[in-house]
Amino acid sequence: MKLSRNLILSLEILTAHKIRTGLSILGIVVGIAAVVVMVSAGQGAEQKILNHIRNMGSNLIVVSAGQVKIIAGRKRQTIDTVTTLIPDDAIAIMARCPSVALAAPAVSKKMSIRWGSEIANTNIVGMTTDGFDIRNISIAVGRRFLPSEDRARQRVAIIGRTLRNNLFDGEDPIDQRIRIGQVPFEIVGVMSPKGMDITGSDQDDIIIVPLETALRRLMNITYIQTIYVRALDAGLLETAEQEMGQLLRQRHRLKGKRDDFTIQNQVTLLEAERETAAAMTMLISSIAGISLIVGGVGILAVMLISVRERTNEIGLRRAVGALRRDIRYQFLIEAALLAGAGGVVGAAIGVGLTSAVSLLGYWHTIISWPAVGAAFAFSIALGIISGIYPAIRAAMLEPIEALRAD
Repeated sequence: MKLSRNLILSLEILTAHKIRTGLSILGIVVGIAAVVVMVSAGQGAEQKILNHIRNMGSNLIVVSAGQVKIIAGRKRQTIDTVTTLIPDDAIAIMARCPSVALAAPAVSKKMSIRWGSEIANTNIVGMTTDGFDIRNISIAVGRRFLPSEDRARQRVAIIGRTLRNNLFDGEDPIDQRIRIGQVPFEIVGVMSPKGMDITGSDQDDIIIVPLETALRRLMNITYIQTIYVRALDAGLLETAEQEMGQLLRQRHRLKGKRDDFTIQNQVTLLEAERETAAAMTMLISSIAGISLIVGGVGILAVMLISVRERTNEIGLRRAVGALRRDIRYQFLIEAALLAGAGGVVGAAIGVGLTSAVSLLGYWHTIISWPAVGAAFAFSIALGIISGIYPAIRAAMLEPIEALRAD
């Protein structure tokens, strides 16, 4: 029998049992839709994280006090507070590392803010003016503070959008006076919004003040926590990292001792986050793929039932000249059609749900067409595999025995 005739006959048989056909492909539909949604959500999350890292600055290298590791997108400090990283280290890096373009020391601390009767707790960042360029921080309203204001320990501040909305409720914050702790500050600028960072912290819930002001007037310390560095070129990130490592070990007299600092460049952060996001996407997609296996089992069960119900039909076809391979092809085609129909419907539902979630703003998603194609191909393969045993069983029936069956 020709393949086209088998195909037409399979369609007629499947459409004649609509409820059973629908139930048999339900597992495939759910599995394909789940895989498409999960992969798209995972890729969207990965892209969002990578954008956050790129938004941190161009050709960025971060020097942190102490031993710090990035695990699942979050910093983990492995030793106690380190006081050996100082502002002069940043000056030395600028002067003695040829691959470095800019270096900005920084320190941060969570503190209480007051404006009139309004009170908020936010992150206070003390930083030199070069930090604005290194971290791609732009000013939406007002101005930056000046290097002269940093040297003079002036009490000027730049606030983020979240703090502006929470504290000032629509009022113009420029030239307003706030208290950080017990120290009065004048607001001279408002940052352009930056959104969340890779750890999920709001980068707009922040106040930036001159580094010297933060060290002497707010925190009363002489050490810093971070040095933000920009390399001259993306190709020099590793070279700059090596230069800084050698310099800091020399300055901190660490010969034969463990480093009291950690250096991480943007490439390392990107690779670590991409690996983490990809692993999470793979895990979630694998869990979603279990429903595909369940769908395959459903097709197997339906095909076995079909073989039993159509024993007389098989016997009659064999009696009038149908070959064993014709019977095998018949059931394999039916299994493939079931899986293919489930794949098409599942892919359509998955793409629709992904688009809806993205449009409604619940989650940033990126539709992965390769994943859609791969999931569909897997569903077809799974359907054929599930139909092999029923097809062989049907083809092995002897015509006389099949015609005698009830």
